[in-house]
Amino acid sequence: MAIVRDSFYINGAWVKATSSETLEVTSSGTGELYATVPVGTVEEANSAVEAAAAAFTSWSNTSAKERAEFLQRISEKLAERGDEIALTIANEVGMPMMLSKGIQAGLPTATFADNAKRAAEYVWEEEVGNSTLVREPVGVVAAITPWNYPLHQIANKVAPALAAGCTVVLKPSEVAPINAFILAEIIHEIGLPKGVFNLVTGTGPVVGEAIVAHPKTDMVSFTGSTRAGKRVMEIASQMVKRVSLELGGKSANIILADADLDKAIPDGVFKCYLNSGQTCSALTRMVVPRAQLADIEERVAAAAAGFMPSDPVEGLSLIGPLVSAAQQQRVRDYINKGVDEGATLLVGGTEMPEGLDKGFYVRPTVFSNVRNDMTIAQEEIFGPVLSIIPYDTEEEAIAIANDSNYGLAGGVWAATDEKAFEVARKIRTGQVEINGGAFNIVAPFGGYKQSGIGRELGQYGFEEFLEVKAIQHN
Repeated sequence: MAIVRDSFYINGAWVKATSSETLEVTSSGTGELYATVPVGTVEEANSAVEAAAAAFTSWSNTSAKERAEFLQRISEKLAERGDEIALTIANEVGMPMMLSKGIQAGLPTATFADNAKRAAEYVWEEEVGNSTLVREPVGVVAAITPWNYPLHQIANKVAPALAAGCTVVLKPSEVAPINAFILAEIIHEIGLPKGVFNLVTGTGPVVGEAIVAHPKTDMVSFTGSTRAGKRVMEIASQMVKRVSLELGGKSANIILADADLDKAIPDGVFKCYLNSGQTCSALTRMVVPRAQLADIEERVAAAAAGFMPSDPVEGLSLIGPLVSAAQQQRVRDYINKGVDEGATLLVGGTEMPEGLDKGFYVRPTVFSNVRNDMTIAQEEIFGPVLSIIPYDTEEEAIAIANDSNYGLAGGVWAATDEKAFEVARKIRTGQVEINGGAFNIVAPFGGYKQSGIGRELGQYGFEEFLEVKAIQHN
């Protein structure tokens, strides 16, 4: 039986949608109907913004301690429903349950807890010369989020915004929206004041653009494609609104000649294939010494063989399906493009994985002898496709890494951290991991170039939602 949602969360109440039109959410592992959600109208989007605007004065004047207590309770309730959230997102997106519990459910729980602590401990005022600098919430925030890490991306916006004293209107991805309703249920259960958080589902061109364009929206926080981010920026610019954008990536993973390949190759393949490659910071370009190409090809092929997909709910693989039929076809088109442009197909291809006759699966794929001017090296594929790009000198490797419209993430492997750090400094991206460094939930996340504007997570993500006022005195 499919899940049916027919209401939005506006001004502290569940409000029945005015339109009978619905959006279908499919189960990525089976292709079958998983849920339906209502299609919001411009009027409903406007109503949500009006509710957020009406609630702003009161909420922004609550104590930071009180806001922190609300956020901590949200975190605790998310933890209580962690298994349900993991299962929901495994169905919506296709991340296997063994990973979904820790990542898709675990990260949002941690982010709300971190921002609770941050609100309680933050230094809101400081003296600079004859000025008192006061940090204040930016206002009403329009949050527009993607489907690949749906609740994680929602938490990255909603948690710091609420902690800062902002009110929020959320439009989640229509592809994976059910997890957002779970958050709204939790927010309603803990009694967050009405209007502080609002949820309207629908399409980007209607609901998304309406909440961005509304004159009472003060800031837009958007995560998604670079193309859609440009549209958000264009609309927001008409009223000079603050915009935070976390967009695409085509991240390079440089393997230096003295790197430990026993560690570097399995890690690099995993960092490309995590969430079936549906990760904006995925290390999709493996930049390797030409002299070691044959050895690395063999190692990569062996590592990729360990990622054969299976059902995300019942299976035991580290990789599941893609999110939708459209995404599956998009990735297959890129694989065909790689073959057409002359890259060497080492592993994978466009055929369905063996034993899987339904669902949106793609074989984990590896190309070698990729030139950095090829389409598969320049465009974000958002699927389990790794490009191996050979280089002759360290300087060439760095140039390849930087030869991209994107600048979100990257990796460097070397015999020593000192050497890897030296190369990491030369890569123009918002994050670089060296020798397999782990993701840090309180480090700033965001990009250079067309990967975006602003940062999420930790102190820097929190401060995106603050204005700074200088009060001069004698």
